[in-house]
Amino acid sequence: MTECTSLQFVSPFAFEAMQKVDVVRLASLSDPELRLLLPCLVRMALCAPADQSQSWAQDKKLILRLLSGVEAVNSIVALLSVDFHALEQDASKEQQLRHKLGGGSGESILVSQLQHGLTLEFEHSDSPRRLRLVLSELLAIMNKVSESNGEFFFKSSELFESPVYLEEAADVLCILQAELPSLLPIVDVAEALLHVRNGAWFLCLLVANVPDSFNEVCRGLIKNGERQDEESLGGRRRTDALRFLCKMNPSQALKVRGMVVEECHLPGLGVALTLDHTKNEACEDGVSDLVCFRKRETSSSVLWQMRRQLLLELMGILPTVRSTRIVEEADVDMEPNVSVYSGLKEEHVVKASALLRLYCALMGIAGLKPTEEEAEQLLQLMTSRPPATPAGVRFVSLSFCMLLAFSTLVSTPEQEQLMVVWLSWMIKEEAYFESTSGVSASFGEMLLLVAMYFHSNQLSAIIDLVCSTLGMKIVIKPSSLSRMKTIFTQEIFTEQVVTAHAVRVPVTSNLSANITGFLPIHCIYQLLRSRSFTKHKVSIKDWIYRQLCETSTPLHPQLLPLIDVYINSILTPASKSNPQATNQPVTEQEILNIFQGVIGGDNIRLNQRFSITAQLLVLYYILSYEEALLANTKTLAAMQRKPKSYSSSLMDQIPIKFLIRQAQGLQQELGGLHSALLRLLATNYPHLCIVDDWICEEEITGTDALLRRMLLTNNAKNHSPKQLQEAFSAVPVNHTQVMQIIEHLTLLSASELIPYAEVLTSNMNQLLNSGVPRRILQTVNKLWMVLNTVMPRRLWVMTVNALQPSIKFVRQQKYTQNDLMIDPLIVLRCDQRVHRCPPLMDITLHMLNGYLLASKAYLSAHLKETAEQDRPSQNNTIGLVGQTDAPEVTREELKNALLAAQDSAAVQILLEICLPTEEEKANGVNPDSLLRNVQSVITTSTPNKGIEEGEDNLLCNLREVQCLICCLLHQMYIADPNIAKLVHFQGYPCELLPLTVAGIPSMHICLDFIPELIAQPELEKQIFAIQLLSHLCIQYALPKSLSVARLAVNVMGTLLTVLTQAKRYAFFMPTLPSLVSFCRAFPPLYEDIMSLLIQIGQVCASDVATQTRDIDPIITRLQQIKEKPSGWSQICKDSSYKNGSRDAGSMDPDVQLCHCIERTVIEIINMSVSGI
Repeated sequence: MTECTSLQFVSPFAFEAMQKVDVVRLASLSDPELRLLLPCLVRMALCAPADQSQSWAQDKKLILRLLSGVEAVNSIVALLSVDFHALEQDASKEQQLRHKLGGGSGESILVSQLQHGLTLEFEHSDSPRRLRLVLSELLAIMNKVSESNGEFFFKSSELFESPVYLEEAADVLCILQAELPSLLPIVDVAEALLHVRNGAWFLCLLVANVPDSFNEVCRGLIKNGERQDEESLGGRRRTDALRFLCKMNPSQALKVRGMVVEECHLPGLGVALTLDHTKNEACEDGVSDLVCFRKRETSSSVLWQMRRQLLLELMGILPTVRSTRIVEEADVDMEPNVSVYSGLKEEHVVKASALLRLYCALMGIAGLKPTEEEAEQLLQLMTSRPPATPAGVRFVSLSFCMLLAFSTLVSTPEQEQLMVVWLSWMIKEEAYFESTSGVSASFGEMLLLVAMYFHSNQLSAIIDLVCSTLGMKIVIKPSSLSRMKTIFTQEIFTEQVVTAHAVRVPVTSNLSANITGFLPIHCIYQLLRSRSFTKHKVSIKDWIYRQLCETSTPLHPQLLPLIDVYINSILTPASKSNPQATNQPVTEQEILNIFQGVIGGDNIRLNQRFSITAQLLVLYYILSYEEALLANTKTLAAMQRKPKSYSSSLMDQIPIKFLIRQAQGLQQELGGLHSALLRLLATNYPHLCIVDDWICEEEITGTDALLRRMLLTNNAKNHSPKQLQEAFSAVPVNHTQVMQIIEHLTLLSASELIPYAEVLTSNMNQLLNSGVPRRILQTVNKLWMVLNTVMPRRLWVMTVNALQPSIKFVRQQKYTQNDLMIDPLIVLRCDQRVHRCPPLMDITLHMLNGYLLASKAYLSAHLKETAEQDRPSQNNTIGLVGQTDAPEVTREELKNALLAAQDSAAVQILLEICLPTEEEKANGVNPDSLLRNVQSVITTSTPNKGIEEGEDNLLCNLREVQCLICCLLHQMYIADPNIAKLVHFQGYPCELLPLTVAGIPSMHICLDFIPELIAQPELEKQIFAIQLLSHLCIQYALPKSLSVARLAVNVMGTLLTVLTQAKRYAFFMPTLPSLVSFCRAFPPLYEDIMSLLIQIGQVCASDVATQTRDIDPIITRLQQIKEKPSGWSQICKDSSYKNGSRDAGSMDPDVQLCHCIERTVIEIINMSVSGI
């Protein structure tokens, strides 16, 4: 905007004074400078202020005094006296009219038909008309801008071009924008001013009078700007306007440049602002701000200035200027410290790194092609030798990556030789740089990593590495790396050299995610992937083991991939021709050394030698190794390889659950390790992932635990395991001491309880003696559950061995973890007294559930391990297609059958425990179910006595054990409904049906298979099915139950016609009472059931018609009862009918069955009449 050069702009001093409302500074301004700011100052003096403080009152007086001598103030005051509300309404109407008639319409509501030109009209008009003239002109330009769709146009306007009225027009413009901000948004006004002559000057005055809008205006102009600003008139005018704004407010110039980078518009403006404001400036460290600025797009004129400036700065920091011809004369083998190569000064290293990144951005993103001079100087800088500092390490890494990214910089043999010498120097000095600079991530690892990538032809990985190091995404063609690949693989790093060198690289001490950059672990990982170690027979096990030991939190993201690829290299040979070419696994002794201090029973924190991170990583290695070994069993067998599996004794010594619990509290620092361990546990150790245990852990580690820790006294900490043992020994005579100690132990954390585990479990047998307080048993149960969160497997084995029945003259067998996984039912072969001790029975059921899950995992793993045992014989003897997998299918079926038998046996044993013993029956314990006990409490004729008896039955140990067993059976049925089906097809005592139906919520699933059970040929199963269905109908009166009950009634009617006399008696005597339950649950079945009963009675009567004459009267009574049940209601209440004493002396089965039918009918009628 060259038209604005002769106009006076607002100075930075004046703008800063307006921003800060510094009245003293404003008073020092000259009259021409003050004239530009009058609109804002007049409004400030006349409008009511929000600030009512005394200091502002004084400042306002100074402003009024300042304005009193300026003549132009009167015209501005007149402008402020106009009715702006009416003006806004007219403006809105005009906009609507323009929109309706089109932007080119000459009609105007704001301004009537002009008699003269716009300039003369403005001169002769009063203040209201001047406002309307400027507003009409401005709205016309704004409308045209909105309709131009981004295409720039230049609008000729007398009002904004006449030098005589520029100041008055600016006053009107500023007042209009201030009073009508909703109609004239300042960003839209700024955009419109770019299209008129002197627009930059008007824009600067507008922003100076509204200084708070500076950033808003700049961002709006940049956002609407072009991507190539110097190629169009609009882009150049926009750039010039923003440069004028930044000259007015130089403190915000760099922020505006940041907006340019953020929006990726007006690249020339960014470069121009950099040159304008940083040409003669430098930071304290000597790095010019020009170096810190990068742009994606460039333009010719401004770019040339920047390139010259950059080249001058580059040459200013270069070491002693030397030509590449020096390489020919210099001795390549000379020591670096005495060679002719001058080192880069320490104060220039940071600036040199910034220059390299800037040139990378210009060449890789903006497409800049360096001149020969620039390429020569850049190569001189890249191959210079910085001091051994962290900044020097960074500079060398950047130089190396720039050589890889822009190999065209090396164009002559001399330059290539210079590069090779510099790379050789990097290899020699790598150890010195690392030791001196103190940086673990040295450039040596990057060299090694790039060499490995070249050997494996992973050029895309090299490109990603280069972009990551440079911090920018640039396009690198793989073909451009061909020469560098040749140099690396043939001259500098052969594959054998790489492998041998990698093993000698020291491990990174305290490796964590906080150590960034390229580390030895990256190199080892890549070499493992390419199988270089096995190919050249180099052992890498010790290096990996040492690195795993030297880890800390937060977890480095490369550790888990390293372990995975290491496991793969152990199991999978590098080639089929050499199946023995594998790495060695970590030994069991080395693994045990990692867990030393955790395995023992002493204080864990004091004895731990290795970090929790190392222990968790080794645990992940073991679990992943075992899983991969099972998954690759077939492949390994085909290659006749059988890698060694870790022994079960080793796994028993590793505190898996304790480590998982520690990992749970460090999830944020361990990254994905915790979730990976949980996945492996759920697959291989499901008994350590029981939901109840997780819930218990939440309770133990919650707020209550913190409160308990606050109550922890020194006395509680001083109890030793020996004192606890002495207290248990005195239990028969003194309960107080052991009660006091175990109550104190409840305040300890789970890990602190570990030393007491053996004493607690070994003395559980003593707690079975009579007279032991319930509180002691419950507290021991609580302590056991806490210990179960950190050492479940070891605790279970100790508990099972402690609860064995004590038989005189018989030595108790000590079971191992393996014994219990093979036969989980050992858990139930405990002392019979446990079955009536609810706290210890709860522990037993918990262990049983765990070992049932462990047995499933054990058998599945065993099946995979031995899957190839009979394959050779199979291949020799069977030649038919499709017969190959037959043995394995059979083995899978056998395993499933074994597991089903195991689960069903456990359920049957538990159901048998629910039955009262003969001693309990003799003592008057009611063997009925929960449901019947509750009903007996409600319906008893003597309320007080009945309630007491009911409570005794409900609160006995048997009842509590029944509840615990029902809870476990419910979980087992939900986990595998086939268990419920198998158990009910096997059958169990019918006395338990009320208990199981009422106590196991998932019993409703039996409705699905009862039709199948009724269809079985065995009479016992049919009877059991009908009895089970009768209880289910009462408990679950559902439409599905109704349909199954109707089916059962029909089946009973069918069986009546086919059963012999003996079988008829055996079938109907136990099933007739079930019909009462059907009627109680479903009254619509009344007619069918009554018809069935009469039909049964008639069949029985026909069989004994010649022998017993009393049958016919019974049939007659049944017919009368069916027809008129109300008349028999009184008879039904007769005790002789209820007790069935009539004709009880008859031993004939049919007679007994007839009396049973009569009692059933009477009970149904009694139920229907009484409304129960």
